[in-house]
Amino acid sequence: MKKKRRPIPNPDLVKIQQECMALDEEPRWLIALISDTAMRLSEACGFRACDIHLDGDTPYIDLVEHPWRRLKTSSSSRQQVPLVGASLWAAHRILQTGSTLAFPKYCSGAKCNANSASAALNKWLKPRVPDGCLIHSFQHSLSRHTIRRAFMRR
Repeated sequence: MKKKRRPIPNPDLVKIQQECMALDEEPRWLIALISDTAMRLSEACGFRACDIHLDGDTPYIDLVEHPWRRLKTSSSSRQQVPLVGASLWAAHRILQTGSTLAFPKYCSGAKCNANSASAALNKWLKPRVPDGCLIHSFQHSLSRHTIRRAFMRR
């Protein structure tokens, strides 16, 4: 039987986002990016800086397949995933590095290592989230306030 993933409660989510911004380092940018977009960890690890679009009324990411990282399903390709809150902050930080890859620590351009990212990020998250929550729990945690923030920017 497949175990159901628990969402991260909103108060914990907000604290994690604040701590990510305070620490301001690549692994925390990855968490912040996932926290407000509901992207899969492997999707986020393997995208390029040019997939980020900050010009225009609503900043967004185009989530497309790359040779070094395939998407889970054909419907996983998503255009214009809105960037708000912590994910918008993370996108700005990623672009400031000048790197072609968003997360070179976890993706070489030939291969992505989402398993390594998952292990490291889960170790950091464990004392900050309830039992049963993992890095993949962010996909199930997209809160109503995040959705409202995305549409208020339009």
